[in-house]
Amino acid sequence: MKLTSLHDLATLGADTIIDARAPSEFAEDHLPGAISLPVLSDAERAEIGTIYKQQSPFLARKRGAALVAMNVARHLLGPLSDKPGDWQPMVYCWRGGQRSGSFATILRQIGWRVSVLEGGYKSYRRLVQAQLYDAPFPAQVVLLDGGTGTAKTGILARVAASGGQVLDLEALAAHRGSLFGAGDPQPSQKLFETRLAQALVALDPARPVLIEAESNRIGRLRLPPSLWQAMRCAPRVEITAPLAARVAHILQDYHGFCDDPARLAGVLEKLRPYQSKDRLATWHEAAGEGRFGDLVSDLILHHYDPSYARAQRRVETLERIDLADLSDKSQDRAAERLNHLLQYRESVSTGDRQIMPQ
Repeated sequence: MKLTSLHDLATLGADTIIDARAPSEFAEDHLPGAISLPVLSDAERAEIGTIYKQQSPFLARKRGAALVAMNVARHLLGPLSDKPGDWQPMVYCWRGGQRSGSFATILRQIGWRVSVLEGGYKSYRRLVQAQLYDAPFPAQVVLLDGGTGTAKTGILARVAASGGQVLDLEALAAHRGSLFGAGDPQPSQKLFETRLAQALVALDPARPVLIEAESNRIGRLRLPPSLWQAMRCAPRVEITAPLAARVAHILQDYHGFCDDPARLAGVLEKLRPYQSKDRLATWHEAAGEGRFGDLVSDLILHHYDPSYARAQRRVETLERIDLADLSDKSQDRAAERLNHLLQYRESVSTGDRQIMPQ
């Protein structure tokens, strides 16, 4: 089986995609929807490589065959034990060579119709790189911008839930986009790019896509050049809200920091290169005394808003949405307004001009 584009993944026809590579290879990146059934563990793979280099290719192949047979047997007695006779898996390894070929041979002998991905994971990875690094971004971009604590993530989700086309970079990167945004461990750069490439393939090129404004890094992950360039040139919609509303929203969103003084202190220390000793001492004092509202307000005024002002690009501002508060009702109104705006831009791009609703 051969992949000629990422769209082919939707029409593979395989009941199960099996990644036969070592667990560390799978963890770094894998085909969407694949399950990990390694024919060699990480330690076994290293052992075979050592034998190949230090003794002989023949001894390495013999030892490897024995280990592959034992591991495939465990898979057959375990996760594959309930597969029916008409089950049709696809197997892949790094290059579509011995590991996937050996696994597929055993499965075929049982009677299953098995396919092997031609070129293995490397062929898939080349398609991802072509999508992200060679091709232009596939849709018109509108940025959702605004200062820290203006509920952009929540508004973005509401736009998506009501039918708008969005690209949620923070969800793909498993990071909220600030020093306080780290949650679950982030994926590897390659796995992030796999998630991103699949999201781009699913976009409708005729419709604008709303993306929350970010820097070219989200946590430790880099945005590919075509996406970053599209974001840098995109018009923006700015969300504004009073300081008190922003503080309340942040305290609600990041309440876990209030219950973990050591974690909060560690994050504040990361700001030392950017702030004076006296200001940092003031922030540590507020955190230690439980004055979290004062702390968040000061962080917004003296760190996040100045950074936001410096980062604002001289691009077209389509609209500014001023919210009196950040309640669910206000976020719903903002999302409704954004959907109207996206629909209007879609109609203009297709030549079906409509009057922009007020």
